[in-house]
Amino acid sequence: MADSTQLPDGPGGVTASESSPADRPGRIEAVPVRHPWRWVAVAVIAVLIAMFVNMILFNPAFNWPFVFQAMNQTPVIEGFIKGTLLVTALSMVFGVIGGVILAVMRLSDNPILSAVSWAYTWFFRAIPRYVLLTIMGALGIVFQDGLALGIPFDWKIIEWLGLSADTSWRFLTLNANQIFAGLAGAVIGMAASEAAYMAEIARAGILSVDRGQSEAAEALGMSPAKTMVRVVLPQAMRVIVPPTGNETIAMLKDTSLLLAIPLTTELFFQLKAIGSRTYQTFPVLISATLYYLIATSILMIGQSWLERHFGKGFGTSVSQKAQQIKMRTDH
Repeated sequence: MADSTQLPDGPGGVTASESSPADRPGRIEAVPVRHPWRWVAVAVIAVLIAMFVNMILFNPAFNWPFVFQAMNQTPVIEGFIKGTLLVTALSMVFGVIGGVILAVMRLSDNPILSAVSWAYTWFFRAIPRYVLLTIMGALGIVFQDGLALGIPFDWKIIEWLGLSADTSWRFLTLNANQIFAGLAGAVIGMAASEAAYMAEIARAGILSVDRGQSEAAEALGMSPAKTMVRVVLPQAMRVIVPPTGNETIAMLKDTSLLLAIPLTTELFFQLKAIGSRTYQTFPVLISATLYYLIATSILMIGQSWLERHFGKGFGTSVSQKAQQIKMRTDH
């Protein structure tokens, strides 16, 4: 018995039994879209690069032998280590610590702490670093008798309080010029400025963590301080690290402003001094540029590694997570 079953009608009412290869659509010959202007742009960029390379290699103004000679001078290397790298590291350490403290104060329910944090951030973000460093170098005028630690009362006020005016109520007096005009002054000024910026970065990172994380930690019996250190801040680092890396690079470059104090053991100060003595102003600027390029490149590599470390588990698709889990189970 012949099978009379027909397949469902296809497009246009033609059944599958009636269709033929001639009725099927042929192969589409797709023609890629041409982009001639891309090749024009590539040619222009290639010409510009060739012109730039020719300029830096053969223009006598660069004076490459003198550039490398200036870079290898002992005062310059010492200035790079002390005035650039050391000041950057110390300023960022104290700036980050101060910024986290200010961010926690800003988010506190205590209105006094919140107001103090806001005022500090407002003040130090408003002052350019060059102006702030210049003020730091001139603070010896304010503390002409030294920077004294203790009860800052005048002797008449002490007498009014019924205390002996012959007793010194200040237990330590420091030379303000030595503190604010040297390496310590550079670190204090840069860290004070950086703490204001890090406060906003840390506050943004803390606010990016879901409130439920803190509530869950508190439900487990953690104190607010332990919750902040063990739960909130580790998750906030994913948001904090990228701008902190940018701030570190900016801090490294801003050490060139330390001549406002002035700090003599600093890279740019030493190179400018060499340029002034030898009348080779432009080559020493190239020397400084090479130092900053090398240091910044290393910092960018470190920043990239930290971003990958603290960004684990974020922005990963389901298939990638499953593959990572499989790889861990296989090992």
